[in-house]
Amino acid sequence: MVFPPEADPPPAGMTNMYYLYVLKSLIRPWHYIGITDNTEKRLDQHNSGVTKSTKAYRPFNIVYTEIFEDKTLARKRELFLKKNFKARKAIFKNL
Repeated sequence: MVFPPEADPPPAGMTNMYYLYVLKSLIRPWHYIGITDNTEKRLDQHNSGVTKSTKAYRPFNIVYTEIFEDKTLARKRELFLKKNFKARKAIFKNL
């Protein structure tokens, strides 16, 4: 399922969900792809500099999310996007 960042919460019964998210730097032309079970908390971690790999590119906005029922599926999708330029380009093109 794909939800834009401002979308309503997931449907009832969909608890313990994992999210694939794309961050966009507000100061540089740079994106980051990751997974989490709490997008608000993870965005705060990125913006506060806790995450070393994104520290130099902050601040960020979440510009894209996908919802998964388990962590394994979310991780597979994350790895696919990180390894597949065409798939990544298709998502970034619409951001």
